[in-house]
Amino acid sequence: MRCLVFSCKSYDQTFLSEMKNHQHELVFHASPLNESTVSLAANFPAVCLFVNDVANKAVLQQLAAHGTRTIALRCAGFNNVDLVAAEQLGITVVRVPAYSPYATAEHAVGLMMVLNRKIHRAYNRVREGNFSLDGLLGFDMHGKTVGVVGTGKIGEIACRILTGFGCTVLACDPFVNPAIVNLGVSYKSFSDLLTACDIITLHAPLTPQTKHLIDSNSISKLKHGMMLINTSRGGLVDTPAVIEGLKSGRIGAVGLDVYEEEADLFFEDLSSSVIQDDVFSRLLTFPNVVITGHQAFFTAEAMMAIARITLDNLTCVEGGKPCENKVRAGQP
Repeated sequence: MRCLVFSCKSYDQTFLSEMKNHQHELVFHASPLNESTVSLAANFPAVCLFVNDVANKAVLQQLAAHGTRTIALRCAGFNNVDLVAAEQLGITVVRVPAYSPYATAEHAVGLMMVLNRKIHRAYNRVREGNFSLDGLLGFDMHGKTVGVVGTGKIGEIACRILTGFGCTVLACDPFVNPAIVNLGVSYKSFSDLLTACDIITLHAPLTPQTKHLIDSNSISKLKHGMMLINTSRGGLVDTPAVIEGLKSGRIGAVGLDVYEEEADLFFEDLSSSVIQDDVFSRLLTFPNVVITGHQAFFTAEAMMAIARITLDNLTCVEGGKPCENKVRAGQP
């Protein structure tokens, strides 16, 4: 199948090109998919998208008019695709539901450790010859209560790591994962989890029900000085509300790998530019905030799995076979 790969970076091309056991013709393009670039996909039966590509109804209508019938997402999330419109237009959407859940879970715990032990600040101090320990006091993870919101594959692995630290782990998810219960993790309501936890880490999908899960109301219930981690979807967090939480001290530290308005920022080198997003710029002023640019997934193992599953999905669709990774409207 001839497929145009949007938002393609050098590493995407490397890993996709290394997969030799397929017959697909891949054309790589650095531009993201949106209403301005959709014409590039003319006469391509398939397009391959990433997290910040836009596949709204208007874009899908143009894709369908140009002959595109398959969208292969090389990511787990699909909130950037209008699935109802896709089904109406006869466009099949497939995704990579699990590539390396270890990568994202490990990154989330890494952010916890950086923030707790002030590693980001210590690194800069030592490079300047400042070996003072003032302001670098952390705490033992052992014995702390950590809330895991979303207990799919990534959340499950986060629970395993955190129980290994000796943390008391609480979980919140509409669907109970028996493997987590077997670890000794207790499921709680979201409200109970907010009040009980020293650290909360988010691993939930972005849906209408989870949008701004962390807002001014939920922040008001948090344990004073707690730590918030988000490696899932930026839209789970109301960023201005988090900024107010940081200013008041209700939130003691924040680690983010995602940001609600990240489409204009992440995956690009903006080091010579002035960042125009005032909310994001304000976040960067806090010494107790660590932000990474949507890199939690970015390990060699994950990239190989993404490439393999993406191409396998295309093969499955092209052959007219049922694809277990097909995404349907209304899917959680």
